[in-house]
Amino acid sequence: MSSEKVHVEHCKGVNGLDKVILREIRGCSAEVYLYGGQVTSWKNELGEELLFLSSKFGNIGSLEQHGFARNRAWSVDPNPPPFPSNISHRTFIDLILRHSEEDVKIWPHRYECRLRVALGPGGDLMLTSRIRNTNSDGKSFTFTFAYHTHFFVTDISEVRVEGLETLDYLDNLKNRERFTEQGDAIIFESEVDKVYLSTPTKIAILDHERKRTFVLRKDGLPDAVVWNPWDKKAKSMADFGDDEYKHMLCVKAACVEKPITLKPGEEWKGRQEISAVPSSYCSGQLDPRRVLFSG
Repeated sequence: MSSEKVHVEHCKGVNGLDKVILREIRGCSAEVYLYGGQVTSWKNELGEELLFLSSKFGNIGSLEQHGFARNRAWSVDPNPPPFPSNISHRTFIDLILRHSEEDVKIWPHRYECRLRVALGPGGDLMLTSRIRNTNSDGKSFTFTFAYHTHFFVTDISEVRVEGLETLDYLDNLKNRERFTEQGDAIIFESEVDKVYLSTPTKIAILDHERKRTFVLRKDGLPDAVVWNPWDKKAKSMADFGDDEYKHMLCVKAACVEKPITLKPGEEWKGRQEISAVPSSYCSGQLDPRRVLFSG
């Protein structure tokens, strides 16, 4: 009987846009908008929202901010490629974005971009992307990539990120100058916009007030972007509430420093999986002493 709760629902969302709701047996859920291929909600079995979504959702960002795939209508993929048999996807949706004539002025190449959004048996949110060069003129193309994951946090001043200490990063607030992270962990006291380089496959975001830890695992994405606009920047953003920075932290699995180049027929694959666990449970995920005693 419980298997009846596992399903994929197609419906309308904000401004009549098409969206898909994924639901898992234990009550976890995710919402995916076809416009932009955006995951706008991820809830645990208690119905608690784990992702941040601005109250001004619906405003479209610029190409420079997000890339053109974020500003295109994706389709449900009728013929998705097979996934490894050891990956258990009980509830998922496959989306595809292909080259169109309106892309020519900003991206003069033919491509296929596929995205699988899946909920694991334990409620983990899994994103798998595949990008293929389908040019018929023999030309390669080069691109960068990032997932736009905005976590909902209780109080940004009580959040820390572990797994990126001692690494080099590019500071977007200082003309992408290169620095080395000096702290034992990343904490937030002002605007942050950094690209951490050659990062580990696992990063932890600790929300002390909620006693919750987000664990981000990634593959094929060597970099990680950490961003929070803080108060002054938030007030100048059309798609962000003045005080919403207090409850948001963006940690993106990305490939930025060394762009990806594909020859015709070649395909790139990247993957991100995020889970939310009680902070005490996470004590063995990274450095046991630091994660457990980081309060």
